[in-house]
Amino acid sequence: MSVSLLKRSGKLGLAPSAYIETYAKARLVARNRADNYIRHTRIGDPALDPVMEELSSMRPADLHRYIEAGIERQPDVLRKAPRSLRHFFDGLEDPPWLDHEAFRPGTRAFSTNADLMLVAFVAGVLVEGFSTLIAKSFNTTKRVAATKRRLQQNNRQLVDIFFPGGLDRDGDGWKLSTRVRFVHCRIRTLLAQSDVWDHEAWGTPVSAAHLGLAIAVFSKRLLDYSMKVGAAYTAEEKASVLAVWRYAGHLMGIPESILYTDGAEAESIYTVGFMCEPPPDEDSVEMAHALIKSIPAVAGITDPVEKRKTTALAYRLSRALIGNTRARQFRYPWSPTVGALFLFKLKQRIQRKFKNTQLVRSGNFSQLLEISVYDEGGLSYRMPDHIHASKSSEW
Repeated sequence: MSVSLLKRSGKLGLAPSAYIETYAKARLVARNRADNYIRHTRIGDPALDPVMEELSSMRPADLHRYIEAGIERQPDVLRKAPRSLRHFFDGLEDPPWLDHEAFRPGTRAFSTNADLMLVAFVAGVLVEGFSTLIAKSFNTTKRVAATKRRLQQNNRQLVDIFFPGGLDRDGDGWKLSTRVRFVHCRIRTLLAQSDVWDHEAWGTPVSAAHLGLAIAVFSKRLLDYSMKVGAAYTAEEKASVLAVWRYAGHLMGIPESILYTDGAEAESIYTVGFMCEPPPDEDSVEMAHALIKSIPAVAGITDPVEKRKTTALAYRLSRALIGNTRARQFRYPWSPTVGALFLFKLKQRIQRKFKNTQLVRSGNFSQLLEISVYDEGGLSYRMPDHIHASKSSEW
């Protein structure tokens, strides 16, 4: 359907102005999926957004304490919280499709392939995820400077949701994913109350559309990209990895209407979602480079020569994973990719050949712990309290 036909049909009114041209083209390929994606650009978290808006003027220390009480199940503290927040926690229920047993093959596969999944996650999945307009919420809040910590937090969530029992009610994966939901709502509220977010052009900040696309990429794309760098999975393990991320997405507040059910739907969501998204702009470019350049710091590499080598390898692997078209949009430095994935995969196979599976799993887990954020004192429930990161209290 052309832009003029969209106008006559009334569909154009659904789309934020930045999406009009691309939405019209995506609709020619997958009308229902494109309509659903665009509808969710105007949706955030229907259950939690009103609560966080009501609590937006609460003293930060009190807000943090009550959120912690709800997640950590501290009833004596939570009963002092505002009714809306108590009702939110009382209403949290497991979805009917939840099956904790389905996570077991995925957790085993992760422990064996964690290093390769991490490469795919950082060099492919996260970078590609920031090609959407979600990058604007990070640049608008000036959080690019905190990219190293953001990457470490992403690594921690990856570790915690795939840790055995991590997605049980008292597991760190459950708690961290629910905390992420609150952080997204808090940022959404701060942006909505500011004069820097263009709702008509960009839709809702940290929208359900962007989160639905992101969780589909984090799951299905993660499997695809990690196999390109040497990971191997059975059909059962692939289904399990998808199940883990699907439940994590549910905990993060992604509506069922844009949360995938299986690998095929995940691929459809991000394929059509990327069609609907406008081409990456300066915000996406800045985020992509910030992620790649933060990899040596996260890995603890300080030697200048090693930092340059690691960054160059990250750019090369990222280009090989996301493709030359996306790499050009991100203005990556040119590097040949012919044989890059093959050589990387071969090196991984040689290294693993001389280690037994238990040693590989142990080494992977130790490495991931070292490059993830585990603050002294445990999981923090502090929330940002200012739209600009430099003016916000530490969180």
